[in-house]
Amino acid sequence: MKITVTGATGFLGKRVVKKLRERGENPTITSLSLGVDLRDWDQTIAFFEQEKPEILLNCASFVGGIQFGYKYPVDLFENNLLMNVNILKAARLTGVKRIVNPISNCVYPAKATLFKEAEIWDGPMHESVLVYGFVRKAFWVGSWAAHRQYGMDIINIVLSNMYGPEDHFEEERSHALGALIMKFVQAKRSNAPFVNVWGTGKPVREWMHVDDGAESMIRSIRMPATEDFVNIGVGQGISVLEMCELIKELTGYQGEIKLDPTKPDGAAYKTVDGTRGEQLLGWRPEVDFREGVAQTIKWYEENH
Repeated sequence: MKITVTGATGFLGKRVVKKLRERGENPTITSLSLGVDLRDWDQTIAFFEQEKPEILLNCASFVGGIQFGYKYPVDLFENNLLMNVNILKAARLTGVKRIVNPISNCVYPAKATLFKEAEIWDGPMHESVLVYGFVRKAFWVGSWAAHRQYGMDIINIVLSNMYGPEDHFEEERSHALGALIMKFVQAKRSNAPFVNVWGTGKPVREWMHVDDGAESMIRSIRMPATEDFVNIGVGQGISVLEMCELIKELTGYQGEIKLDPTKPDGAAYKTVDGTRGEQLLGWRPEVDFREGVAQTIKWYEENH
């Protein structure tokens, strides 16, 4: 099968490509930095017509953390929606046999605690992720429509917040775990007396190592066809404060953790029921959280 990876130079895309190559595959890759702007229809269809992928692993997205979402909601809306429409249309016109598309678990209702596929439409999303969550959910709606009208085969897997080496380590673009690693390492280097952490420290998140995210993408190539969302996860989370304490321990930082409850927490609780995904893939995420965080800290220390 001819496999193409969009967003191949991004956080998830790089790991997907690496794992494919380790399996002996030679995927076609593209991204904005490699010269194809998927927001532009002419560039998108030209790429698809040239490469004619059979399997598309769609890692292309425009994303950031809570601060980024509040600051650039229009950019999140327009960039992701344009990519959604262009990718789905180009894949249809060039006969792509299957698309595998990852969706962030922020698409679940703000009131949800343990995320279950059957409850994904049971309420509004949290304001902090409303725009990004909507456009990721819109890809599922586009998939549903494409299957109904044209019989397209599109797998939408829902992934927990990802972390790991080569993540975005920038104040606005980072998700919580990456941003905290950056803060604690820099505080240790500068002998800062404390690390300021947004929010109350109470929100609970389930985290997925990027290698598990990449593995789930590749395994989904052979998943039985399904229109429904498919959760990938283990149903276990950690609070922001506990995560801070773990990072503090692993970095060797000796200062204080100062919580700032005037800043937004985001949704209170996010864990994922991955039962269905495990059944369909015969696999569940494997990377131990503590080991994964230690690995990520080491990478950041060596590369920043």
